[in-house]
Amino acid sequence: MSDIKKQHDIRTAIARARGLGSAKDGVEHWWMQRVSSVALLPLSLYWLAHIKDIADPDYNAFITFIGDPFVSIMAILFIVAAFYHAMLGMQVIIEDYVHGKGTKVACLMLNKLAFWGMGLACIFAIAFINFALYGRPV
Repeated sequence: MSDIKKQHDIRTAIARARGLGSAKDGVEHWWMQRVSSVALLPLSLYWLAHIKDIADPDYNAFITFIGDPFVSIMAILFIVAAFYHAMLGMQVIIEDYVHGKGTKVACLMLNKLAFWGMGLACIFAIAFINFALYGRPV
């Protein structure tokens, strides 16, 4: 190892020998958090523009609105981006504040299962509405 490289390496000798260091996973997590937040900006603006259609007290009007194919696609994109963004955020909170190794692993697994489950349930509901509206067998 060159002298310059030795000066910039802050790991201990035992860490260098074991090959320990950055897991190289944090940068990807950080980027995905930013990408999902950027994706949520136009999607959120779309839903804010349609707030009167969402808040309509007439159930049939809402079902007709959400049953439009373009609106359904926008809803699914919003659900995917929002739940993924929330899952990443909760993962950071769990990693920072849950200290027991077994508890941390259990919380991280529960985090992924909960957000995947809720996201799939929302997407299933939208698909169900679309299939029911357009006469396809459910």
